[in-house]
Amino acid sequence: MSEGKAATWALVAGGGTAGHLLPGLAVADALVARGHDPGTIHFVGSDRGVEATLVPAAGFTLDELPGRGIQRRLTPANLVAAWGLLRGTSLGIAIVRRRRPAVVVVLGGHASFACGVGAALARTPLVLLEQNVRAGAVNRVLRRFATASAVSFPGTDLPRAVVTGNPLRPELREAAARPDPGAARAALGLPADRTVVAVFSGSLGSRRINTAVRGLVERWAPRSDLAVRHVVGRRDWAEHASGPPVLPPGGLAYQAVEYEDRMDLLLPAADVAVTRAGGTVAELAAFGVPAVLVPLPIAPRDHQMANARAVEASGGAVVVPDDELDVDRLQRELTALLDHPDRRAAMAAAMRSTARLDAADRVAELVEASAREDR
Repeated sequence: MSEGKAATWALVAGGGTAGHLLPGLAVADALVARGHDPGTIHFVGSDRGVEATLVPAAGFTLDELPGRGIQRRLTPANLVAAWGLLRGTSLGIAIVRRRRPAVVVVLGGHASFACGVGAALARTPLVLLEQNVRAGAVNRVLRRFATASAVSFPGTDLPRAVVTGNPLRPELREAAARPDPGAARAALGLPADRTVVAVFSGSLGSRRINTAVRGLVERWAPRSDLAVRHVVGRRDWAEHASGPPVLPPGGLAYQAVEYEDRMDLLLPAADVAVTRAGGTVAELAAFGVPAVLVPLPIAPRDHQMANARAVEASGGAVVVPDDELDVDRLQRELTALLDHPDRRAAMAAAMRSTARLDAADRVAELVEASAREDR
């Protein structure tokens, strides 16, 4: 375990996935910008998550807790997971007691549960950060102890909720504040004079989305007016890379990559996106990118569908249930956007109207207001 030299002011707990962790890092950066010493902001995460790399790289200290999430069905693995959760919770409680932070910020994931329990027992102010319309399991368990809840959508089922928006990484905020599509396309090697479709579905990717996109790329091979940048994901990359689609010279401009580490370039470069509906919807809103949203069907409480419907209601996206997506449906939905620039522009404006580029600052302000002054 790593120990910060300065007394801990804020303990930020959770992660496991980038979707949980990155908003927490954005809030931590905002707190530093507001005058807090980075050494007084400490993270607690999972020993199986992305924290081990991302948190130290961002300049913050980290404790890692053992354990994994419990599956929503009876399996032998749940016995091991339950033991790990119990052990991790006891360690998380001990960390809160030892560090005595002025405030604990919960991001979601089992590590956040441990520290949330520790905050409740120590009567430390607790701020919940929720990215989805429907709150996750950890936040729902901890909500009775919450001093405040920072939510991304109106109507999220958490108490003392303040609609802050979902915090974005600094590089995304900066790119969204001063978008330069031409420079972004040049940096990615995309043609400047074509309509660009961006496809991405998380670090693992989506077999259903990838299959539909692959079929559509082959169907649209002769088109000289379009470009597609396809983020395939780790799960299907080897298969895709071994047999990429063969396209004619001068036809569709197609790029396939395993992982996109420059979303600050892809989003301003894109005219339309095809993606899931997790925390990505806040990024789409920041850049005003109209989208075909395909919610992950196994998301807890079907929260991705709830997110997607909220964006659809605003006019910024169309929603296609996962089991209805195939090459024909994808072609129909994209054609309706690509062939009607006025509709696409209206959707872009609607998407942009929901953006909250200052979300990280709003959450940081809420954290400061919630923190205990006398320790």
